Amino acid sequence: MNDRLFRAVDSRRDDLVTLTAELIRFPTINPPGEAYRPCAEYIGERLRKRGFGVEFIRGEGAPGDTDRYPRINVVARFDGRVPGPTVHFNSHIDVVEAGEGWTVDPFAGEVKDGRVYGRGACDMKGGLAASIIAVEAFMETYPDFPGAIEISGTVDEESGGFGGVAHLARLGYFSRPKVDHVIIPEPLNKDRICLGHRGVWWAEIETHGQIAHGSMPFLGDSAVRHMSAVLQAFEEELFPALDRKMTAMPVVPEGARRSTMNINSIHGGQTEDFRPGLPAPNVPDSCRLTIDRRFLLEENIEEVKAEVTSILDRLKRDRPKFNYNIRDLFEVLPLMTERDAPVVKAMAQGIMEVFDREPDYVISPGTYDQKHIARIGHIYDCIAYGPGILDLAHRPDEWVGIDDMVQSAKVMAIGLNVLLLGKAGD
Repeated sequence: MNDRLFRAVDSRRDDLVTLTAELIRFPTINPPGEAYRPCAEYIGERLRKRGFGVEFIRGEGAPGDTDRYPRINVVARFDGRVPGPTVHFNSHIDVVEAGEGWTVDPFAGEVKDGRVYGRGACDMKGGLAASIIAVEAFMETYPDFPGAIEISGTVDEESGGFGGVAHLARLGYFSRPKVDHVIIPEPLNKDRICLGHRGVWWAEIETHGQIAHGSMPFLGDSAVRHMSAVLQAFEEELFPALDRKMTAMPVVPEGARRSTMNINSIHGGQTEDFRPGLPAPNVPDSCRLTIDRRFLLEENIEEVKAEVTSILDRLKRDRPKFNYNIRDLFEVLPLMTERDAPVVKAMAQGIMEVFDREPDYVISPGTYDQKHIARIGHIYDCIAYGPGILDLAHRPDEWVGIDDMVQSAKVMAIGLNVLLLGKAGD
């Protein structure tokens, strides 16, 4: 049914492996934002040679953007022979730090045993490479296609996407009539379509006390002890209540179908900059706690916040000298694209043809750049689909399977066929 398209992808298998390895060799570590420019320029130069118009857009004013670490994004566009819809493949080029525990060089792009290893192989340079190969194979097979194809390599997804997709969306790069359909090749497995994600609310809670000599703590007031009361209330009241909340969204893994909250960090009293000496004997007058609350489509953001503030307000009434303030850091509402949306149906046809079965439809436990495409760009025909196993992301010896990338590229190519030509086969 798509023999010519499949042959065009298969003939690029070695190129796909090389491209993935070369992308991994750019150590685009975020934070702080290393090697963004050379990686973006590498992608742009490849696509320019294939006839794409290429733009480099800096996320000026975004968190982390400096002259030393500029937030450089690349957007490439190829217009077909006649007008039609635009399909956009968006991938982030930033990766998290390598960390410890690797048995291979995390930035060598090593190829062995049918896999490409390295930081970002799975999340998501393998997906970026697969989308480029899919587009090139499609353009070779159907050179007279209508509409337009865009490919972007954007930054800072790992830290919220504000210097990348959010910045571009505010500039109109993700909005109609410029773009109609968006595919984000995040690693959600080659036979699954990710329709969206849970919501997130990050906040910082600070409890206050009064400094005093550590030998006479009764003359002060410990902010750390006040924070311990907060944690105890969370353990006894909030966490059990969250565990009882379930969603109808097909979130994976199954444990994420509940509401969750993570204690992301806690800092109280003196900082550790006294090392290698000894700390001064002080009663801590401040303690800060960062929470990472993930919530469900069935929950209201104001109710989510009220569950926390009601506990804090009760402690303020009942606990002597207890005082606090809370600061919102970040919030994103849950998203779920409809299963009958055009981009969903197109990619589902690709999965059916490549794997001979219906796709699984899933929701991501964490957010990704779909949030900005929908909330800022107001494009809701958007999904995540790509090779790679999500459980491997951010871990030592991260890898992506070569066969998985080839098969995903075929699915993406069929998706282009459906969205631009209106057919699933030759």
